[in-house]
Formats: sequence, structure tokens, C-alpha cells
Amino acid sequence: MIEKTPSTPQRPLQFDVVSVQSQVVYGRVGNNVAIPTLDALGLSVAAVPTVVFSNTPHYPTMHGGALPIEWFSGYLQDLSARGSLHALRAIQVGYLGNPTQAAVLARWARLLLSERSDLRIVVDPVLGDHDHGIYVDAGMVEAYRQHLLPLAHGLTPNGFELAHLTGQPVNDVESVVAAARTLLTGPTQWIAVTSAAPDTWAIGEMQVVLVTRTQAQVTTHPRIDATPKGTGDLFSAALTGLWLNGASLQEAAARACQQVVQALRHTAEAQCAELLLPALASGHDNDRGDARELAFESAGLSPNQT
Repeated sequence: MIEKTPSTPQRPLQFDVVSVQSQVVYGRVGNNVAIPTLDALGLSVAAVPTVVFSNTPHYPTMHGGALPIEWFSGYLQDLSARGSLHALRAIQVGYLGNPTQAAVLARWARLLLSERSDLRIVVDPVLGDHDHGIYVDAGMVEAYRQHLLPLAHGLTPNGFELAHLTGQPVNDVESVVAAARTLLTGPTQWIAVTSAAPDTWAIGEMQVVLVTRTQAQVTTHPRIDATPKGTGDLFSAALTGLWLNGASLQEAAARACQQVVQALRHTAEAQCAELLLPALASGHDNDRGDARELAFESAGLSPNQT
């Protein structure tokens, strides 16, 4: 059978989100988490890998590495060349393989921003955590500061990463808010700090602090006895997707916390070594007990979470 050439031009596939982060063969981190999370929220995602690993580095063996910069740059350029970004609403940035990728990504994003003033950029500045220290190229701290933070509308660092990006103490909620506000410059509207101020956690609880220029919201959620990788990637993708779908920042942060708690419970119940992702809840009333919000006006911020 001879296929006929279509008589009318075919329209290119359009994407809502370009997700630029890691990819693994085995596991649930980076784009392996972001794609199903955003897809479950009805958003079309183009996944651009920064590294391809067999698995995360905490296993005895690992293969792979950062994508060659020619490939990485080419992926971004070809997305634009295919005409697939006319409806683009957000760029989600996570784990980067090296500082050069940050510079290339920033140049590409600036071109898009010059054409689309409504485009949102959310950056999860992956550097490390309290348990393992910095586990990326040491130059990534400055790379995020120089190239990507000036373009971001929202940031989702953990407390450890916030401390390294700002050089300020983040020992309690007040210091987390103060440090976060030093990054609220240019287009950056908000910062959601995960695993914030761990020294102040009550037994069996953790907290996320959402900071804007005028307000701070503390969301307290259960601490689940499971430690799979990828929870920060899940939180960032869920928050971004919910925000794009019309939720307020405060609601999006609280519901993203709920999704992380649900996933961790599901993972713990299955005794799985990798993060398991239950279907995202579409309603507002699911798992009300998984997170509670404490919002404070800037001038009246209090550490007493009662």
C-alpha cells in the first residue's frame, strides 16, 4: 500500500512543559518522576535529559553520565525548530550535569522569554542534602546563581541547598524566610523550601516553608519512615503542575506535600527501594490530614506552630 502525502500541512506536537533534568534506567528520580506527575495533571511534557544513569549513585554500581553538550544544546534547539513550543507554559529545571549545561539552558530560556513574557520557569537547584552533603559538580552552586536563578519565577530548594545558595544560616523558620528573601529578586516571586529547619521539627513531622516577598506559609506534614530518592523532584513537579492548572501557590505547595506523603506511604507499605507514585488526587479534599498549613504575614512571623 502506498501512503499518500497529506494534502494539508500537519501541525506540530505542542507541549505545556519542558522538563530539563536527570533520567535513570532504574528508579524514580528526575524526569522519571516529573513526566508521570505532570502527565497525571493533564499537562503535555517534553523531557530533556541532562544526564542518563543506570540508577542513582548510592547503589554499588552506576553507569552513564552527563549528555554531551552538543547533544544537550541540540535537544533544546530542535524543540524550538520543530515549532512545538508555541503553547509552552513552563520550563521545569532539576538536576543538571555540569555548569556548561546551566549556561546553555539559560541562553535558550532567555530567547523563549523574549518571545513569551507569560512563560514560567521553576528551578529546583539540585546540589545535595543534609545527609550526603553536596553530590554535584562543585561549580553548580555558582552556575545556578549566575545563570538560572535570575530567570526563575519560582525555586524549590531544600534547606541544605538554600543555605549553600545564600551563604546564610537556616536553623529555624525565621532564618529560612530571611535567607529565602535574599533570592527574591528580579522575576523570582516565590521559594518553596523543603525539609526546612530540621532542628525545629516535632517528632514524626517535617515542614515546607513557602516564602514570598510579603508572606510565609509553613506546611507541616508527617515524616514517613521511608527514604527513597526523588521526593524533591516529585514535590517540584506537583507544585509546578498544580500552579499551572490554576491553584494558588499556597494551595499548590500544600497539595504537593500531600502527594509526597502519599507516595512515601505507598512506598513504605510496599517495602520498595524506589519511590512509588500512586495516582495523583484531582480533588481538594483528599488526605486532609497529610498536611496542615500555617500562614503568617511577613511582619508577624512566629516560630510557634500551634
